[in-house]
Amino acid sequence: MMPIVTIQVTDEGVSKAQKAELIKRSTEMLSLVLDKDPQTTFVVIEEVNLDNWGVAGLPVMQFRQQHLLEK
Repeated sequence: MMPIVTIQVTDEGVSKAQKAELIKRSTEMLSLVLDKDPQTTFVVIEEVNLDNWGVAGLPVMQFRQQHLLEK
């Protein structure tokens, strides 16, 4: 079985170096935890527009604004 890891992040400027680190560490984790061959491990990073991201029942920007006001 070839494991596939999908990582979703908002499209707020995740760098190429950060993406490479996510790929590397996800592959290492599957190798260590599930004894999977890194050569057959796939990692997909999806960048999601903030308009398509929500948390706690709110669009993420509205959620952030509310929580900034609470601090």
